[in-house]
Amino acid sequence: MKKILIVEGNLKEENQQFTNAGIQTHTESLKDSIAYFTKNLEIDVANPSSDPKVFENIKNLEEYDGLIWGGSSLNIYNDTIEIRRQIEFMKESQKKIKKILAICWGMQVAVTAAGGEVRKCQKGTHRGIAHQIQINENGLKHPLYKNKKNNFNTPAFNFDEVSKVPDNAILLSSNKINKVQGLNFKINECDIWGIQYHPEISYDKMIRLIHFRTERLIEKKAFEDQKEIDNHVQMIEQENQISNKDLRMIELRNWIGYLNEN
Repeated sequence: MKKILIVEGNLKEENQQFTNAGIQTHTESLKDSIAYFTKNLEIDVANPSSDPKVFENIKNLEEYDGLIWGGSSLNIYNDTIEIRRQIEFMKESQKKIKKILAICWGMQVAVTAAGGEVRKCQKGTHRGIAHQIQINENGLKHPLYKNKKNNFNTPAFNFDEVSKVPDNAILLSSNKINKVQGLNFKINECDIWGIQYHPEISYDKMIRLIHFRTERLIEKKAFEDQKEIDNHVQMIEQENQISNKDLRMIELRNWIGYLNEN
């Protein structure tokens, strides 16, 4: 049986707020989505931000066949001890684990640890959904996108973007808001598949997150008022009605297939 490590990107306090509101943490969502495809994985969980002894508690990174690094409400360019701890843990993971799936915040941490850069989005934000992600020629050849439509919508929630990719990185997909939506790069002996969106999170959860974060989103000027939020949620609900769960999560299925090779 293969063994993987899931890295939780949110602080413990944020996850407790999720739980209090009846919303799954990102790790819980990820575990459910993995279980949809396979129950034949041994899974451990680490939270570098909220665990100052993470390197003691997760001693042997070499024993993991793969790692999935999930989303977060943090911003990588804020220089906090919690973020620095995540970057250091990613650097060690890139030395000792050969296969990493880096999702949204996870991709931003992976890119930063490998010498790339992340900034606030210049062309807008994704508020529960990303539209018209286009897979390029490199992406069409990459196993991440096997059997994926070359133009698709997907759950997504991000205010930041990769502005500089690591050396020798291969861009796989883009849309009008984020040039870097899908990315592949290697560092040491680690092969990193990065995506700026959330195939593992349902549109239903994205809608709940919007309602959960209503005041914060209006303060950040992501929405003008409650009416705009209501209209936006209605649009996501319509997308949800035509969305296919298997097609939405192909990237996760493909990475699990890659994990099980060899």
